[in-house]
Amino acid sequence: MSLFARFSGFLVCAGLSSLLAGIGCGGRGLINPPPASPHVFLVVEENHSYSQVIGNPAMPYLNSLASKYGLATQYYANVHPSIGNYFMLTDGQIETVSDAFSGTVSHDNLVRELAKANKSWRSYAESLPGVGYLGGDAFPYFKHHNPFAYFSDVVGTGQANNIVPFSQFAADLGSGGLPDFSFIVPNAVNDAHDGSLASADQWLNTNIDPLIKSSSFHNNGLLVIVFDESVLSDLSHGGGHVMMVVVGPQVKSGFQSATFFQHQSTLRLVLSTLGVKSFPGSAASAPNMSEFFK
Repeated sequence: MSLFARFSGFLVCAGLSSLLAGIGCGGRGLINPPPASPHVFLVVEENHSYSQVIGNPAMPYLNSLASKYGLATQYYANVHPSIGNYFMLTDGQIETVSDAFSGTVSHDNLVRELAKANKSWRSYAESLPGVGYLGGDAFPYFKHHNPFAYFSDVVGTGQANNIVPFSQFAADLGSGGLPDFSFIVPNAVNDAHDGSLASADQWLNTNIDPLIKSSSFHNNGLLVIVFDESVLSDLSHGGGHVMMVVVGPQVKSGFQSATFFQHQSTLRLVLSTLGVKSFPGSAASAPNMSEFFK
């Protein structure tokens, strides 16, 4: 091969690598799936913009995770108010824009796909009145922050027993009984909906840091922390600019992604890391998040 050909090939590869995040030029390309994980955790916080969270001295713990692991700097919620974003995170569709919605959702969803793949799940909802509770709000628990309570795969079935109070989480972590997928719902005081960002940060430090430090998480666990929507005045891309951080031993250290992502990409990430090949709703065509991984 001539020197010119070699140099030209280098330039092409270098240029494409920045555009395609490493496809064919080393690194994990956007078309490749993220690495497998035996346990995936998704924590959803509430109603604050990216700029209110990142760099905020009242949130030292969450900002430390964003600095140490992977931060999506161009991540946008899909809609206002909250409920449509929770559905997008779990079935790839907005479904409704009413937080008072009380119907049952029969579209393909995360529960159905996990069941087909023989994967286990639990929704750990803080202040939930009891195991399998599918009723309405019981402050500080909000039903519309717990999308699993609406799915036809759960309502009236044994799957409802996978909706449990958050107090069960520490017990499952300690006993090695965590499911393949954990959806973690702080109550309205601790998710920054009604409480302060400082309180939300302290809750994460108290309840999520033990998970990150556990031996089970060090075995290629994956944690995503995301805000459901921005402030109501922020209508950019539907639900506004929000923070999303990816945490785990397989995540690049100190990585920042400037790729545009929304909640359907998080749904795709959750399922693909658990080995699921079929993605509900708009997750089927959403960009994956492989660039976050080593």
